[in-house]
Amino acid sequence: MTQPLLQAADLRGAKSLSSDAAASLANLVEAMHAHIETLPRIPGLGDATQADERAQGLTGLTYKTVRGVTHLSGGTIDSLLGWLAPALVAADPHQAPHPEREAILAALNGVMGDHLATTGHPLAIGMQFRHSGRSLPLDRHAIRSRLGTITPKLLVLLHGLCMNDLQWRHEGHDHAEALARDLGYTPVHLHYNSGLSVSTNGRILAQLMEGLYNVWPMRIERLAVMGHNMGGLVARSAIHHSALIQRGALRWPGRVDDLIFLGTPHHGVPVDRIGPGLDLLLGATPYASSLARLGKVRSAGIHDLRFGNILRRPAGNDDVGQADAVGLPGGTRCYAIAASLAPRPGSLKTDVGDGLVPVASALGQHDDPALSLAFEPERQAVIADTGHLSLLSSTEVAALLGQWLG
Repeated sequence: MTQPLLQAADLRGAKSLSSDAAASLANLVEAMHAHIETLPRIPGLGDATQADERAQGLTGLTYKTVRGVTHLSGGTIDSLLGWLAPALVAADPHQAPHPEREAILAALNGVMGDHLATTGHPLAIGMQFRHSGRSLPLDRHAIRSRLGTITPKLLVLLHGLCMNDLQWRHEGHDHAEALARDLGYTPVHLHYNSGLSVSTNGRILAQLMEGLYNVWPMRIERLAVMGHNMGGLVARSAIHHSALIQRGALRWPGRVDDLIFLGTPHHGVPVDRIGPGLDLLLGATPYASSLARLGKVRSAGIHDLRFGNILRRPAGNDDVGQADAVGLPGGTRCYAIAASLAPRPGSLKTDVGDGLVPVASALGQHDDPALSLAFEPERQAVIADTGHLSLLSSTEVAALLGQWLG
């Protein structure tokens, strides 16, 4: 029997949306109205409001006229989302993606993507492979024409919560570009709704990866998968679920040579870091203030990140979680990189982590040996004086990737 696309865990957001979420969405609508021309005009918002918002910049805005927006829209979640859709959904899919819009859309999906998916909203991101922000159809001819240079070394990259494939470029550096240039890999990026449960995304990715494997224009000699943040959990979930599909009929999991985790919370994130951590993830996103407040809704994806869930969970108390007893895939070289804000490796006695993920969680360490992930000592590293997002631009991380994937 085929499982439904959306699971019970994905319904959390649809059930927990409140008046607070409506107010945060109203803030977002109002702020975006002052900056994005394609957003429909909201009657009653005057020039003084727009000038005030422009003066405060794109990030961390303080919104003062929410009353008018909530009244004029009816104050409902779906009516407010209706104001956003024309501004965030590209009219021409062949048009170059706008980084700001992509960032807002990814963040919105991260904090309430389960609601968007269960209501069939056009703002819900559908999982797909992309290249340079454009969709990459699972067709040999399309892959050749879109990617240009094809090699037998395939690198698949999975972004984290509230992020998108374009954000692998951080502070002028892109690990995928470096590996393509120096080691001859062909990078392909996954774009997905990070507000859905990790298990749901894992099941979808299991089938999608098989499609990519089947249509790759040449024989794949080396297949590497790299996930940052939640992306690592989705990768583990996809490999686990592949074994359950048609008695392990999928071929790609057995061909994964290398699996790299960058700041992946294998055993979750402490509850007191979720709020600040979400602020960290949204820090580079326009209108982060409203999105962060909206994040209090706690999508299924945020719930799973908190506990490190990669398996299906019954709907229930959001404050209850447990570690998943799923080990690392056999026959695959698995690597874990953690970051720590501590200034020196010798000062890592206290697990301060990277601002979101504790070092122990990123390295798969657990008090119960049966739940610990068996990363080989030479296949794990802690990068000192580095934050969670800085893993994407760290020269130390780049050197390790070059060494491991060479």
